[in-house]
Amino acid sequence: MSAPPDYLAGKQILAVDDENDILETIEDLLDTANVDCARDYESALTKIESRSYDLAILDIMGVNGLELLERTVAREIPTVMLTAHAINPETLMASIRKGAIAYLPKETLAELDELLNALLAAQAEGTPPWKLLFDKLGDFFDERFGPGWRDQDAGFWTEFGRTWAVGSGIRERLAHDPRLAGKV
Repeated sequence: MSAPPDYLAGKQILAVDDENDILETIEDLLDTANVDCARDYESALTKIESRSYDLAILDIMGVNGLELLERTVAREIPTVMLTAHAINPETLMASIRKGAIAYLPKETLAELDELLNALLAAQAEGTPPWKLLFDKLGDFFDERFGPGWRDQDAGFWTEFGRTWAVGSGIRERLAHDPRLAGKV
């Protein structure tokens, strides 16, 4: 039996976090990729504006990750939000609206390579990455945010459940992805 494809192999990935140990862990876990790191907003912004990346992994707190997300989406860089302190329904929805392809809690950091490989595989196959994410981490979010957490923003989640591609940010990014032409 052959090994599943490694969608991370050779990818140019930008990892942004203000915690050096997190960046070191990301580099170790994504050893088949070329990981470029930044520890602050300014360094990250310079890299985003001057280099080409296949994927960005952004912390939300400490580096102004939601603003950096706007910059990566504008450059058509698929972006994953990774957070510990900002893990709440509001930043999850903001990440979706702004065009992130995933929102991962740092508690899943040990599985980052597997999660990213699955997300990139889904994206390559034209499957919405958010559907995969909620299939894999839906129970985590339910436990973390409490019962009925989606009820507070029922309209948002109803639309999201129907389309798996809410918000102009993600629709815009997907509409310009040539691998998904005609599937969105």
